[in-house]
Amino acid sequence: MKKPDKEKNCAFIDAQNLHMSIEAMGWRLDYKRFRVYLKEHYGIAKAYMFMGYKPDQQPMYDALKEYGYTVVFKPTLTLKNGITKGNCDADLVLQAMIDYKKYDKAVIVSGDGDFHCLINFLQGRGKLGAVLVPSIDTCSALIREVVEGRVDVVSDLRKELEYKKVAMKRIYTKIAVKAPEKTSVKEKFGVGFVVRKLVNVGA
Repeated sequence: MKKPDKEKNCAFIDAQNLHMSIEAMGWRLDYKRFRVYLKEHYGIAKAYMFMGYKPDQQPMYDALKEYGYTVVFKPTLTLKNGITKGNCDADLVLQAMIDYKKYDKAVIVSGDGDFHCLINFLQGRGKLGAVLVPSIDTCSALIREVVEGRVDVVSDLRKELEYKKVAMKRIYTKIAVKAPEKTSVKEKFGVGFVVRKLVNVGA
């Protein structure tokens, strides 16, 4: 799909669809790198991330905001079987309409067929920049039909956007220093010391 001009473009991200689709393929997305990618390749000035809210996930939400996402929450509902639901489809569509006059092009990040009407609407008015789906295998046929198969695929960018954990390994280096000749026993024991460094070591 033709890339939009790098002006006032906006991304609307279906967080659940993106996360679950990528996880199902056995890898994790580096959201910090992904935000940079959106800016560099699609000219994204504002990236909305739509997701269900869970209090115990606050550190993750803070990190996403730090990376440059505008996080929009949907209250979640925990069912009797323990499954937590928080469908954000309506919120994403509504926000795309609210901001319609504020962006030049919209980039929809989801493979969910529920967005085919929004995609069709934006495309018909020249406001669709791109449709970025997590995986072509899980992309809805409705979306592919609307854009005639022209979608960009996140899974094709695994080498560039996969999250790689960096382990912190403590390395202890003992430095012995010769004590002056005329010192007390206490001073002599205080001369030797240990320097502790934190070194990044790839996992």
